[in-house]
Amino acid sequence: MKTLLIVYHSLTGGTRQMAEAAARGARSEPDIDVRLLTAPDAGGADLLAADGYIFATPENLAALAGKMKDFFDRSYYAVLDRINGRPYATLICAGSDGENAARQIARIATGWRLRAIADPLIVCTHAQTPEAILAPKQISAADLERCTQLGTAFAAGLAAGIF
Repeated sequence: MKTLLIVYHSLTGGTRQMAEAAARGARSEPDIDVRLLTAPDAGGADLLAADGYIFATPENLAALAGKMKDFFDRSYYAVLDRINGRPYATLICAGSDGENAARQIARIATGWRLRAIADPLIVCTHAQTPEAILAPKQISAADLERCTQLGTAFAAGLAAGIF
């Protein structure tokens, strides 16, 4: 059985909802073990034990969220040259465009020699004021469905040996 690891951080709940939706979709594939871990709880051993990855993060201050950055910092050298070629996808919950966080994850994935199986899935909440940024988020059903579909497709491709 292959394993799909989903690592996420969420301060206001938006990214958690997205990661959980992707996990629900992936769990529809019976031949895939889905592990959903928060960034502080995940590390190099989890990456080594998985066959594919979904990295889910908010974009904070036009950058990758600090707890996700910490996960990558703690894990990077422990798995360097040991996970080459494995597939990954990215989920980003952003107040504006999310593009810089996507670029940062892509650079890390390039260093690990991972293969992107989809363009980053970015959900824009349009939160721009301090109050809106810090408020609990509710991701729309349509955006959650996109996350579910990504999880379903990723798991199916992993199970079929396409990825």
